[in-house]
Amino acid sequence: MVRMNDVTMVYDSSGTVALDSVDLAIQDGEFVFLVGPSGSGKTTLMKLITGEIYANAGTVIVNDFDLSTIKRRKLPKVRRTLGVIFQDYRLIDNMTVYDNVAFAMRVVGASNREIRKRVPYVLELVGLEGREKRLPSELSGGEQQRVAIARALVNNPRMIVADEPTGNLDPVRSLELMLLFEKINEMGTTILVVTHEKELVNAFNKRTITIDGGHVISDGMDGYYSYDIE
Repeated sequence: MVRMNDVTMVYDSSGTVALDSVDLAIQDGEFVFLVGPSGSGKTTLMKLITGEIYANAGTVIVNDFDLSTIKRRKLPKVRRTLGVIFQDYRLIDNMTVYDNVAFAMRVVGASNREIRKRVPYVLELVGLEGREKRLPSELSGGEQQRVAIARALVNNPRMIVADEPTGNLDPVRSLELMLLFEKINEMGTTILVVTHEKELVNAFNKRTITIDGGHVISDGMDGYYSYDIE
């Protein structure tokens, strides 16, 4: 769950108003696309949700945590409820597929028994069974992105935030990835996908939030169709 009330974010270094009095709500179990042109505020909004930055004004609630007032030492608790997926995958090159995913569990203190039970299940879920011992360099781009998704899923987060997850993939692999996100969403995980790929969003009948100039300019099942982000 995400709730933003009257959120403003101004970057001190440049004086840029990235978000201007934004109100936004994403409920548990939703699948939402966030779209908009470069510099519209998409990345800032995502960083607020993940606790990477703090808003100058307004309230940001994520999975029942108030990020407007939370102490930095408590941020790890928030992040354990989130799975974040990046365009550049951010896998550890000298670790196998299995170890890349297991590492995310070790960071939060999971036992070896929990890891041995959970990692194979998640790898099977994302279609990577049989590739556990391979290094990232031995995988295709689509497979590397699936490892990143498995890593984001392995701690059973309430919400997944994906930042341009199909940016390095061809159209066929991009479609496969969105179908996987849809499957994960059907299992109860909230999905927020930040993207600029119009054709991909139009292929799915999902809620679409369009942001431009730091303002939410449309929000609904057809918001993307009425606005050209190119």
